[in-house]
Amino acid sequence: MRALITGGAGFIGSHLAEALLQQGHHVVVLDDLSTGSLENVAHLRSSPRLDVVIDSVTNEPLVAGLVDRCDAVFHLAAAVGVKLVVARPVHTIETNVHGTEIVLRQASRKKRRTLVASTSEVYGKGAALPFREDADLVLGQSTIVRWGYAASKLVDEFLALAHWQEHRAPVVVVRLFNTVGPRQSDRYGMVIPNFVRQALAGRPITVHGDGSQTRCFTWVGDVIGAMMALIDSPAAVGEVFNIGNNEEIRIRDLAHKVKGMTESPSDVVFVPYERAFQASFEDMARRVPDISKIRKAIGYEPQVRLDEILRRTIQYWSAEQAIERCLATTTVATAPPLPLLMPSQTVAVG
Repeated sequence: MRALITGGAGFIGSHLAEALLQQGHHVVVLDDLSTGSLENVAHLRSSPRLDVVIDSVTNEPLVAGLVDRCDAVFHLAAAVGVKLVVARPVHTIETNVHGTEIVLRQASRKKRRTLVASTSEVYGKGAALPFREDADLVLGQSTIVRWGYAASKLVDEFLALAHWQEHRAPVVVVRLFNTVGPRQSDRYGMVIPNFVRQALAGRPITVHGDGSQTRCFTWVGDVIGAMMALIDSPAAVGEVFNIGNNEEIRIRDLAHKVKGMTESPSDVVFVPYERAFQASFEDMARRVPDISKIRKAIGYEPQVRLDEILRRTIQYWSAEQAIERCLATTTVATAPPLPLLMPSQTVAVG
């Protein structure tokens, strides 16, 4: 199989690329590096089956050519993280909607198997828990920026399913619930990397609101396995699936758990939403997936539980911070500058 991964230099995309290459597939990564990084796929450089294209999913002629060369498309490119969503709402909506429109149009024309990554945010203020894929979706007011992200991803879902209904394009939609793993940046408000980085550095562990909101966290390897199985399943076409872990925890309890596991002297402090984001910010009180549908479809069962997720994340960031400290205290010879990568330039990482 030759797979196109949009957003393939991002956190989840780079893990997906790695897994596909390990199975012997060819991978084409498309990423504009707005939130992704070439460092995320640098360890794959020895593979002759990986190509990296530095450009945007909004470049339709390019996307058309890449889709034409591939058998399957994993559409992961999107605005990510609460901080980015709040700070750049126009970028968020345009990236999510327009980029998906282009990818789906081209994939539909060629009848390529396509997986569209959505988010648990689409459940919004829904009160019927755990969240089922067939539940009604309840979003907040359009004047509150937070809901623009959820609405844009919901439009992506409608568009994907419309291509299936109207053109019989083989698409599947997945709603991700708080994926965690190596290479996940703490820059965009991702809670576990933030807590772990703060704890390891001895800085205050900052909880937004009163910390009573609950979340369920999923190991990235479990997510990747589910995505790969779903895109290969004829029964998954035209369907929406939750991918998550139903082990629920309050955010304030998560902060104390991280503090204990890192043996950190950090204090757990509470920051009002209006100070962390904006006065009109709204959060989801609980976010718990019902995973019975995906379990029935492909036998999915999350393999990594929360304590192990935290242990692995702490191990990863401990190593990263040790490298940072080493670089800060070591004189390193200046390396020659990397060649400038131009838009639409294909780079064979190998």
